[in-house]
Amino acid sequence: MASAFLRRKSMQTFVGSRRSRSAGVGPLPQSRFFPPLETAMLPPGTFRGRAALITGGGTGLGRAMTAVLSQLGAQCVIVSRKLEVLQKTAEEISGQTGNPVHALQLDVRDPEAVARCVQRVESLTGLPDVIVNNAAGNFVCPSENLSANAWKSIADIVLNGTAFVTLELGKRLVRSQKGAAFLAITTIYAESGSGFVVPSAAAKAGVEALYKSLAAEWGRYGLRFNVIQPGPIRTKGAFSRLDPTGEFEAGALSRIPAGRLGRASELANLASYLCSDYASWMSGSVVRFDGGEYAMMAGEFNELRKVTPEQWKLMEKMIRSTKGS
Repeated sequence: MASAFLRRKSMQTFVGSRRSRSAGVGPLPQSRFFPPLETAMLPPGTFRGRAALITGGGTGLGRAMTAVLSQLGAQCVIVSRKLEVLQKTAEEISGQTGNPVHALQLDVRDPEAVARCVQRVESLTGLPDVIVNNAAGNFVCPSENLSANAWKSIADIVLNGTAFVTLELGKRLVRSQKGAAFLAITTIYAESGSGFVVPSAAAKAGVEALYKSLAAEWGRYGLRFNVIQPGPIRTKGAFSRLDPTGEFEAGALSRIPAGRLGRASELANLASYLCSDYASWMSGSVVRFDGGEYAMMAGEFNELRKVTPEQWKLMEKMIRSTKGS
């Protein structure tokens, strides 16, 4: 009977989420306890005199991280395949912060292009003090429908692209005896795996292994490597590919104890901290940033939150009446 209650309640929740989507999804009531603070948390000038390279820096999370690093004094270089988008972002952020933001076109899947771009970065700003590997690609697809090209496209951008940028810059930093902070943006399912985004899950897990490995090997050269695993954060590009119907957002809210999606500016604050001297003793760390979503999904009995007080009374009565073990 208890399982029947849960099944019925789950169906009601699913139907309700579909209806709420058509009416517009908003944060849940408990989100008032978890208000986002979107102003820069670090002191002004934290990155003054330093340079930062951000892949995928023209839009979404990359743009948000670039804005905060620039606000805190960094001279930023943003790279991606879409030069026009990069140039617009660079002009806007530089105009707001007064610090230079350089835009360079780069396809991270091409190691020779990465080497040329890094050479250009070095001539513009010197070797960067902060490197954020944020460029990514993803889409939802049943694994039985995946083509070899689809797999290769995601693996090349996410895993190979991160490796090419990291190794090219890392080798130059080692030779120059210059320290730096590397940061990679992955996802909570890099740890658990997930159906329907299998290429991304595998590639992101590889990025995490890469960064933990280099944290151990290259720490002696003054290089730090950390990872952020974001939960659901609304960005235009990602949600258009991963949530085309809007159903995912409604379902995600029901899984997040904080009752709301994350904000790009919140992630940017965490990223700036991890790349700053305030976190100089952090390396090889993977930080989950998801409003409690992973913990909610991982707990076998967490679905019991859907049981009403009246249903609990009935279930407790049934449990007390049970004889034996």
